[in-house]
Amino acid sequence: SPPQGYYTRRGGIGESGDFVTSPEISQVFGELIGIWYISEWIATGKPKAFQLVELGPGRGTLTDDILRVFNQLASLLSKCDVSVHLVEVSPKLSEIQALMLTGGKVQSNPEDKSAYMKGVSKTGIPISWYRDIQDVPPGYSFYLAHEFFDALPIHKFQKTEKGWREVLVDIDPDVPDQLRFVLSPSGTPATENFIQPEETRDHVEVCPEAGVIIQRLACRIEKDGGAALVADYGHDGTKTDTFRGFRNHKLHDVLKAPGTADLTADVDFSYLRKMTQGRTATLGPIKQREFLKNMGIDLRLQVLLQNSRDTAMHEQLLHSYDMLMNPKKMGDRFNFFALLPHHRLADPDKKHKPESKSPLPPVAGFGELLLK
Repeated sequence: SPPQGYYTRRGGIGESGDFVTSPEISQVFGELIGIWYISEWIATGKPKAFQLVELGPGRGTLTDDILRVFNQLASLLSKCDVSVHLVEVSPKLSEIQALMLTGGKVQSNPEDKSAYMKGVSKTGIPISWYRDIQDVPPGYSFYLAHEFFDALPIHKFQKTEKGWREVLVDIDPDVPDQLRFVLSPSGTPATENFIQPEETRDHVEVCPEAGVIIQRLACRIEKDGGAALVADYGHDGTKTDTFRGFRNHKLHDVLKAPGTADLTADVDFSYLRKMTQGRTATLGPIKQREFLKNMGIDLRLQVLLQNSRDTAMHEQLLHSYDMLMNPKKMGDRFNFFALLPHHRLADPDKKHKPESKSPLPPVAGFGELLLK
């Protein structure tokens, strides 16, 4: 909602807000994601240009950390034309992103129908802002959706003796300014369209908007190449009721004071996989701690600890590592999931002699770390 929506009014990321995200906890998180994109770029033959497209970039911290890696590897990327494309609907958050990434040097772009704002990063990379993924120009792209899909609206369904019913929001007749959940008296268009015939759970959450966005990403990757990395809390088609609210870092009743709390539901990765409709290969979901371990977080931590003389800094590094990796904190709650072109994972053609075609490099993060 433009006037009353949570993200258009508040968007409370960070310690003073309603929730905190991995990039806000440690720079290492974004650095390893930057390395993931570079490794995919190398594995696909170093194309002459790529777009980094982030959906819902929050405060811009993650893109900032990735761009720092790109800058440190500038000699490797010297012949590659890199650009950044941010899909952001919140005017407030896009201002914060612009300040973080460009120092505030941006121009609004009313005459351009697609990008509403443009600027250049502190490291000299062009950045554009869009309201919709469809406005981002086509081309070889790396897509990033970190804690994006969980914020999209869901439909909730409950299995009853009379069949599936949709969970709806109603005004409570006993308390006029309170809301309550009710079941639809009969089937709704959503129950007809979104419940899979093979469904075994008795309570299901479906996010059709996530399905549409994944389809668009899969179509783009199939046509233009690249990859998409999704990092979010979620499950592989096993969980039921996960819809909840957060305010000031505490659980909050989702029906109280609408628009003032962060509303979230776990991402159903099995649904995302289904909605690619076979256009791309999918990897994961795997736990955040496995992905980061495979990407070399332990090596990176050692380097940072060796380079830091400050006790407080040491403690901060170890604390943030624990937040990201501890199974009881973010380590098991967050998952990584990737979309890649089918040919990226295809076996070398068996008809040729084995030595004539080099095997494809493994996909970083989704297997054991090869660099020991």
